[in-house]
Amino acid sequence: MTGQLPRFPPSRPPLSPMEPGGLALRRLVQQFIRGIGLLAADRTPCGQPLAVSHAHALMVLREHLRAGRVASQRELGAALGIDKSNVTRLALKMQRAGHLTQKCDQRDGRVRLLMLTNAGATLAEAVERASRARFDGLFRSLPRTQGSRVLSALEVLNRAVVASSLPVAATSRGRATRSSPVRRAIQRRVGT
Repeated sequence: MTGQLPRFPPSRPPLSPMEPGGLALRRLVQQFIRGIGLLAADRTPCGQPLAVSHAHALMVLREHLRAGRVASQRELGAALGIDKSNVTRLALKMQRAGHLTQKCDQRDGRVRLLMLTNAGATLAEAVERASRARFDGLFRSLPRTQGSRVLSALEVLNRAVVASSLPVAATSRGRATRSSPVRRAIQRRVGT
């Protein structure tokens, strides 16, 4: 099955009168995650031979590069919704693969700045093209009358994810924080 994209398993009806809303939502989100291939450790849903977090990091850093900005590890972690230790490991893995370089900020030596290498920028472009093709195809396969409804429903779901987050969230070290960088980044993206 190398090179093949995952297919959705046969689905049950979207909602049954006996299934509570939260359980139905969980089942449908799990079915989507599994069906689109988000759990594959060695390839993206668009078929690129990368971990999903690696591909998303490439696209975030590509956006920064196109805007003429350099991202810090903290900004990348916020954009990806991952904590400091995970973004550190991801950046190191990407550096070893030759996709980015890291350096200390001259103004604050504790801040690690991330820049795509030429190889990383080329790979980021390939991931972007493959991702667009995958999601364009997916969108085209929706019934014509449902496309805008699906997009609206996803916007509502993204807002609900942000709204349902607890106001005090524990960090990876067990300390509590009122407003994490991850939560603020998500709120900015969905307009809450």
